[in-house]
Amino acid sequence: MMYNSTRSSDVLVTSAQAITRGIAGDGGLFVPDSFPPLTRFDFMELQKKDYASRAAFILSKYLTDFSYDEIVECTALAYNNNSFVSESVAPLCPLDDRLYMLELWHGPTCAFKDMALQIMPHLMCKSATKTLNGKSIVILVATSGDTGKAALEGFKDADKTRIIVFYPEDGVSPMQKLQMTTQEGANVAVYGIRGNFDDAQSGVKAIFTDTDVSKQLDSNDMVLSSANSINIGRLLPQIIYYISAYCDLINKGKIKQGDSINIVVPTGNFGNILAAYYALKMGLPVNRLICASNRNRVLTDFINSGVYDKNRSFYTTSSPSMDILVSSNLERLLYHLSDNDSSEIRRLMEQLNKNGCYCVSDSVKSRINSLFEAGSCDDNETAMTINDVYKQYGYLCDPHTAVAVNVYKQYLNKSGDSSATVIASTASPYKFSYSVLQALGEKASKTDDFENMEKLHQLTGCEIPKTLKAISGKPIRFTDVCNAVDMKNVVFKTLNIDGQ
Repeated sequence: MMYNSTRSSDVLVTSAQAITRGIAGDGGLFVPDSFPPLTRFDFMELQKKDYASRAAFILSKYLTDFSYDEIVECTALAYNNNSFVSESVAPLCPLDDRLYMLELWHGPTCAFKDMALQIMPHLMCKSATKTLNGKSIVILVATSGDTGKAALEGFKDADKTRIIVFYPEDGVSPMQKLQMTTQEGANVAVYGIRGNFDDAQSGVKAIFTDTDVSKQLDSNDMVLSSANSINIGRLLPQIIYYISAYCDLINKGKIKQGDSINIVVPTGNFGNILAAYYALKMGLPVNRLICASNRNRVLTDFINSGVYDKNRSFYTTSSPSMDILVSSNLERLLYHLSDNDSSEIRRLMEQLNKNGCYCVSDSVKSRINSLFEAGSCDDNETAMTINDVYKQYGYLCDPHTAVAVNVYKQYLNKSGDSSATVIASTASPYKFSYSVLQALGEKASKTDDFENMEKLHQLTGCEIPKTLKAISGKPIRFTDVCNAVDMKNVVFKTLNIDGQ
């Protein structure tokens, strides 16, 4: 299995090279040159395995320059080391006979990003020994809230690794900010930026394609990489939980092998739902992939119209991890649906960079619409959904998951589709206790998330995750805020490099 850039089919690298580089030198994203098929026999065998073993089996199809023993070591360290509270790692919680919550937030940071970022440091370490000749890795991360903490936790004190995280100063929840600014580890650094996630993401991408940065780091025996989902090493582990959920549904007798399911994903950067598309391409029987957006509905509008237009108002919402107008991973989907035409992807991305918008061809739009549904809801609808789900099912969900539930209900009312449906539940409700309390009709403190968590616990009886409780009283280590245009200099300063 080889990987090429979405913007140049001439760029061809191994999985280890793709993981350590993070992003191609031309600004494109690395994609696999094929999708390894899963047979009916494979699904039968996967049903017998635990999560770590399923992960090893699936990753071995993509990481062909790794030995199977290396992959098993990585999956065991990630998923069998008590980092996940649930024994099944990603449990399915039924709401009714056809609707299931795929809970992806039982890891150390209580968000779905743990599913990939608990294994990614191990994959990165193995990749580095194969490709970097002893150089140190500098992990650069832009986050809309959850990726930052999950990456910091995954890479803290990792050998020959530094990690620098940028987050929008006023664009994350109080708990998300506390998780990052209190982070332990001698090799970590965290900065707020004045702007939104798109500003942080654009700044990170600019640093990756800046030849001056590459030269400066190279002269100091360092190399850049990323823990965002632009890194294929972050994306591939996300495929696993959709295939695992399908196996669990069969084991529970809820579906039969070969039955198609719907998958609903709340998404901003398009990585999580892209992983579901990759699972589909491998042979997972999927009826519809349902893309759920909040008020920043750029993806909904694109899927419904074929026009991607970031020239619109940006809204700060109660589901901040989805407050994104430039969805990086969409580039990968467009590449696959354009028959791997890298010149077409270059054209579209140049239009996005120059004009802030692009329009895909009729054939690509038709392919999108044959696979994807899309919908959105605003904060009021999100709050009502949190309340309705709790009253109807006794299930407490966070705002991002509520967006997905709301959009699924829209789809169900429109289509009448009774297929078994898996909703990606992406974060613990306690990460957003202020919004959840308000949605349940209770008063919430604007300044004390720990008070809110306790009140939510007293109200619902749902357990507060220990890792969130443990943040209370921890000293804040990182308070610096910078402008997006200064991110390059901040990186040099953090690494003690003279950028002049």
